[in-house]
Amino acid sequence: MASPDTFVDLGDRTLRLRRLVPQKSDGLDRTTLVFLHEGLGCIEMWRDFPQLLCDATGCPGVVYDRTGYGRSSPWPTDPGVRYMELEADIVLPKFLSALNIEDCVLVGHSDGGTIALNYASADPEPLRAVVTLAAHAVNEPVCVQAISRAREAYASTDLRQRLARYHDDVDRSFRLWADAWVAPGFEPMDASGRLPGVMVPVQAIQGEDDEYGSELQLGIIAGKVGGYCETRLLPDCGHSPHLQQTRQVVAEITRFVAPLALAI
Repeated sequence: MASPDTFVDLGDRTLRLRRLVPQKSDGLDRTTLVFLHEGLGCIEMWRDFPQLLCDATGCPGVVYDRTGYGRSSPWPTDPGVRYMELEADIVLPKFLSALNIEDCVLVGHSDGGTIALNYASADPEPLRAVVTLAAHAVNEPVCVQAISRAREAYASTDLRQRLARYHDDVDRSFRLWADAWVAPGFEPMDASGRLPGVMVPVQAIQGEDDEYGSELQLGIIAGKVGGYCETRLLPDCGHSPHLQQTRQVVAEITRFVAPLALAI
């Protein structure tokens, strides 16, 4: 069950958020699931997946529009190609602190998964575990090609009009994402420098038919993180496992979160 959307003021930006509570509660204090959307995403684009996962795990949840997306504030200064690192190092800690979240599991899709891994690399106190859905540890040629096609579609089809329903400044939102990924030499994170610092348990999920990345991403994440990691490669699934294989993804995450769910 979702509460009405609210806004949290972080000083240099304001972020829109929605709190979720499971339909049934056993009265136990459970960790909070914090959902980080993909590039070009927002609260609405998760559809009903966050609520389904909260219901299945019995955990409360928070889903929000990241900086520059949806109804949240734009970046006060252009973050350039480091937007995911800055989101992880500066914005996410302030966001969790402002909401008094002291125990959480991050569930991140695509860019959101990469941000979650970047954040986890500092081994922050509130973090219990990370779940990634189609996260990127490195920028593969297939991803650059897919984003180049998206740039063409944005200029020549109704893609801009469709995205404008979700974002206050759709052009700025699109450029924030697309310009970074096609910049020469861009990488979503310093995988070799950051992933070994990820000590919390990680569950990395990806679709076999992901148009933005191959199973190389799973191998890099699992091979480089400093702690436990399990991976799931889902058949008949593209870049949005939580929407394309919802039942299986909810079941996998629920199993993974179950032994971690009770708040300390």
